[in-house]
Amino acid sequence: MSIEPNTAHTSNAPNGTGYEKQMPGQGGLGGGMHRQLSPEEHSTAQAAARFGYGPLAHVNTAQDRLPAFGGEFQPGTYKQVSDRKFANPAPLGLCAFALTTFVLGLINMGTAHVNVPNIVVGIAFGYGGLVQLLAGMWEMAVGNTFGATALSSYGGFWLAFAIILTPGGFQIEESIVTAEDAAAFRNSFGFFLMGWFIFTTLLLFATLRSTLAFFSLFFSLDLAFLLLGIGYLHPNSAGAPNPPVISAGGFFALMAAFLAWYNALAGILDDSNSFFIVPVAHFPWSVKVQQEKQNLKEHNV
Repeated sequence: MSIEPNTAHTSNAPNGTGYEKQMPGQGGLGGGMHRQLSPEEHSTAQAAARFGYGPLAHVNTAQDRLPAFGGEFQPGTYKQVSDRKFANPAPLGLCAFALTTFVLGLINMGTAHVNVPNIVVGIAFGYGGLVQLLAGMWEMAVGNTFGATALSSYGGFWLAFAIILTPGGFQIEESIVTAEDAAAFRNSFGFFLMGWFIFTTLLLFATLRSTLAFFSLFFSLDLAFLLLGIGYLHPNSAGAPNPPVISAGGFFALMAAFLAWYNALAGILDDSNSFFIVPVAHFPWSVKVQQEKQNLKEHNV
């Protein structure tokens, strides 16, 4: 049994006004009394319509582009996939990233005196790596270049992280220490983290005209990679990764994990499963806000 969005009683008004909702059980068998949707109802229905739900699910199909939204893992205006048959893969990838980052962030902060990240290896292989990589591939299928690049890349990061730190497995750390010394591995791992800092900075630039929730995710993740890289490249007097700097990196990784979960929640909640949607706070200079200002100016003329 297939479930289709309810659009039978929705009028299509391109100027954003005149949306009506039929009141069931009124006006006889073939008709009904129509009333205007309130601004709050209209806003909620539009948010739900992004994912094919709610009374306005098909209202925006004639529009060329949709605005930035963290729940779609899309930082800019983008062309909607016509008649999309795929679910939104972004929340899955964001949750995979969030859980793995959450655990490693706690370990980097030394929570409960846990300092060995071996438990993260299993999560990084299975959830943060494989599942996130698959979500990134599905982002390609739905036409989201940014989501495909980010989720696939961070899925690859977690797979690489797990391969490097697998105890007794690939012996990458042991081979570097044997060939040179512990400082060589520490510096090499620092280079690895700094490379991901540079990559995350590039993605951060693409979020500057999106939403506060989306930008904050990449900003906190960028700081996490930077601090963790510095912690490995500038050890303490004992030659170990600098504990205060590593702990600070773990804190920002923890922030990134919660922000990833928040953006995932924004992509999951709609009027079919929740009584509310979470705000993502578009920047004042974002395309969405500028379009709303232009529409308001035209309406007042």
